[in-house]
Amino acid sequence: MFVEEAKRRGIRVLLDLVAGHTSVDHPWFHRSANDPDDDRYVWSDRPAPGFVPSPGARPGYYMKNFFDTQPALNFGYARLDPDEPWRQPVDAAGPMANRQALYEVMAFWLDRGVAGFRVDMPYSLVKDDQDLSTTARLWADLHHRLDEHHPHAVLLPENDPRVSPATAVQAGFDADFFLVIEQAHSLLFNNGGAGTLATLPEHRDCFFDASASDPTATLGAFLQRWDAHQHGAGGERLVIIPSADHDFSRLATAPRTGEQLGAAFAFLLTWGSIPSMYYGDEIGMRYLTGMPDREGSIWSPGFNRAGCRTPMQWDDRLPNAGFSTAPADRLYLPQDPQGDRPTVAGQRDDPDSTLSCVRRLLRLRTTEPELRTGAGTEVLFAGYPLVYRRGDRHLVVVNPAGAARSVELPALAMASAQPLEVSGVRLLDGHVEAGPFGYGVFLMGTGATTAGCAKV
Repeated sequence: MFVEEAKRRGIRVLLDLVAGHTSVDHPWFHRSANDPDDDRYVWSDRPAPGFVPSPGARPGYYMKNFFDTQPALNFGYARLDPDEPWRQPVDAAGPMANRQALYEVMAFWLDRGVAGFRVDMPYSLVKDDQDLSTTARLWADLHHRLDEHHPHAVLLPENDPRVSPATAVQAGFDADFFLVIEQAHSLLFNNGGAGTLATLPEHRDCFFDASASDPTATLGAFLQRWDAHQHGAGGERLVIIPSADHDFSRLATAPRTGEQLGAAFAFLLTWGSIPSMYYGDEIGMRYLTGMPDREGSIWSPGFNRAGCRTPMQWDDRLPNAGFSTAPADRLYLPQDPQGDRPTVAGQRDDPDSTLSCVRRLLRLRTTEPELRTGAGTEVLFAGYPLVYRRGDRHLVVVNPAGAARSVELPALAMASAQPLEVSGVRLLDGHVEAGPFGYGVFLMGTGATTAGCAKV
C-alpha cells in the first residue's frame, strides 16, 4: 500500500480535500436534482447570481462554486435574508448532514493511514460569512472531533486573502499558506509569465527575478507582510511558502531561467517557513505557453494555468519521458517539446543540476535544526544580496540579481564562516560578496565544521 510504503521511508501523506462542492456526476447531486426535499446542495426557486438551472426533475436552480460542473454543498448561511428564502442556518438539517459527512470522509482516510489534508477552499463553506467567523467555528468543531481519535491529524488550509491569521488560528488549522494568489508570494516568485488577472496581486517586481527594479522595496514589502502575519497570529505561526502551484506559473517561468533557481531554493529551504515544492520545480520544469484549454484552465484570454500542469519529466529514454506509455497525443497535456527539457534522470548524477542543489539543501535542512522553522530569523540586509541569520550560528546569503552584489556588515566582522552549501558567495571580515544568482549557507563561529558540499 502506498501510504504504508511512504511511512517506511519517513514520509507522511496528506490528501487534497475538496470540501465545498462535488461533481454534477456525484450520486448525491443526482439524488438532490430529483428530490425537492433534499437539502445537501443550495437550491433556489428563482434565478440568482451564481445559480444554474436544475438538470433534473427538481425545479429551480443550484448554486455553483466555480464552474457549472461544481455544485456547492450546503453548509448553511451566516446570515438569513427574507428576500432569499433558500438560505438555511448552519444548524439546519442539510448543513449538519454535510458537516457529518465531511467528518466521516476525513475519518475514513485517517483510519487508512494518511496524515491529514490540504483543504481546498476551506473558507468558502458557509455562505455570506462576512468575517468568516462562522466558517472558522465549523472547522474548529471538525478539528475538535478529529482530535478524539486522530490527535496527530494535520489540516492545512488553502488560504484566502480575506482571512486574518487570528481567524486561521481560531479555525484550528495547523499552518497557513502564502499562496500564489497572495501578495506575499507574488513579491517573491510570481513574475507574471503565466499571464495576469484583475483579481491577482501586482507581480512586475518580484524579488527572485533579475529584473526587479527596486529589490529593497519589494523585499521590504514581503517582510512587512511576514511580520504582520506573525503578529496577527499571536506569536510564532507556521507558514507554508510554495515554489508554485497548479493555478499559476512555475518557478521556472520565462524570463526566469534555470540558472536563477539555486538562489530561490536556498531561500525557500532556509527561511523560517515550511517549504512546499510543486512537482517538477525541483528539476526546473518550465511553464509552457500556448497550452490547450483543459477543465477551465484558460480563465481569461491573457491567463492560462495549464502551462504549469504538464506531465512530469522523468527520463527522456522512455516514452513520454517516463510519465505514460500512451501515445503522446493521448496525454492530458503535451510535454515540453524542447530537446534540453529537464528530467530527473538527466540531473540525478550531475552535481551542478537543480535537482542536486535541492537535494543538498534538503539534506542540510535535515542535519541543521536551525535552518528549519523553530529558530529565529534576523535579516541583516534586505536587498541584493539578501543576508539573514537563522538561530545563533547560521548565515544565509542569496543574490537573485544577474550581476555581482556586495554589502558591508560590521556585525560579521571577525566571525569565522564555514561554507555548508555555497555557490558564488564569499565572506571576509564583514564583507559579503555574491556573484550573479549566487547563494550560500554558512556555519558561523570559531571551531565550526563543514557539513555539506561547497562551491566557493
